[in-house]
Amino acid sequence: MVQSVDAAWALYWFSMDHTPAGTTPNRPVTRRTRTSPISRAGLAAILASSIVLSACDTAANRRAADSGSIFAMIAPPTPAEAARWAVDPYDANKRMAGLNLLANAPFGGDDVYVKVYRMALGAPPADKPDEDVGVRAVAARALALHGQPSDVPLILPLMSSTDRRVRAEAARTLQRLHNPVAVPALLDATRMTKEEDVDVRAEACAALGQYAEQRVLQALIGALSDDSLVVNRAASKSLSTLTGQDFGDEPRDWLKWLDTNRTPFAQRREYIYPYFERDKFWYEWIPLIPQPPNEQPGSPVGMAPVNAPATAAPARPASSSSTSSSSSTPAPKP
Repeated sequence: MVQSVDAAWALYWFSMDHTPAGTTPNRPVTRRTRTSPISRAGLAAILASSIVLSACDTAANRRAADSGSIFAMIAPPTPAEAARWAVDPYDANKRMAGLNLLANAPFGGDDVYVKVYRMALGAPPADKPDEDVGVRAVAARALALHGQPSDVPLILPLMSSTDRRVRAEAARTLQRLHNPVAVPALLDATRMTKEEDVDVRAEACAALGQYAEQRVLQALIGALSDDSLVVNRAASKSLSTLTGQDFGDEPRDWLKWLDTNRTPFAQRREYIYPYFERDKFWYEWIPLIPQPPNEQPGSPVGMAPVNAPATAAPARPASSSSTSSSSSTPAPKP
């Protein structure tokens, strides 16, 4: 990743204590991006394993030595450390961790940090995308949380990645940022002849549910013949969202209805992108234990409400480095 004045300014700004009290992230932390050390096991087991693993971390050891307390070893990285990691020129793992921490910070949507996410995908002043596909995938996830429809062109190259996980992450990001330039790539990703991974095809079908176009209907009906049931179900759900009809997974019924209907989008429903939600585990009923990272339903940034003029399309509020860009309305989770 290119080191620049902007990156240096990001480090300086992150090191400042500028988070307003009571600030909340633009989007709740998803299961894929959660950094809490107490999330999936009992408190005692996690505490013990965290101490062992943290002993190998130089920064954690330094914090423990400086503070004189062993508990400093299990403390999360400081904001300044996370910012340094995000632009570390030598360690891709640190860049991934730093971007992830920044994206999920209460002020992760501030312009100075959003610029860092974009730089990882090749936006100026970077001269090329980060060389590590994992870093690019995390940057795409960060833009799903804090980006704008204009960021979609930065995401599209990831749809051609050789890593299926990166392609899936890109498709999930396109579920949250509305921009018609994404349609051709998503159409290709629904076809077994062009996309071999089932999860990518299913995520692409889900993303297409926001675009009321004839070519989208045809592609989704074609996806009903996919060998995978998860793709069939994703295509059927998107078809129902676009048309207000429910003919299940049978392509012939959809084609018959489409052939006799000249206004297929007349009963279109509001598109809600996939979001994460689960019940509490037993230990999450214990006071002070972090709660499930559930999200609230929502529509893609930049998408106009159904039956509303295109000019009414909402955009994620722009943020500045002098104010918090956190939104009071949480966005759904994949």
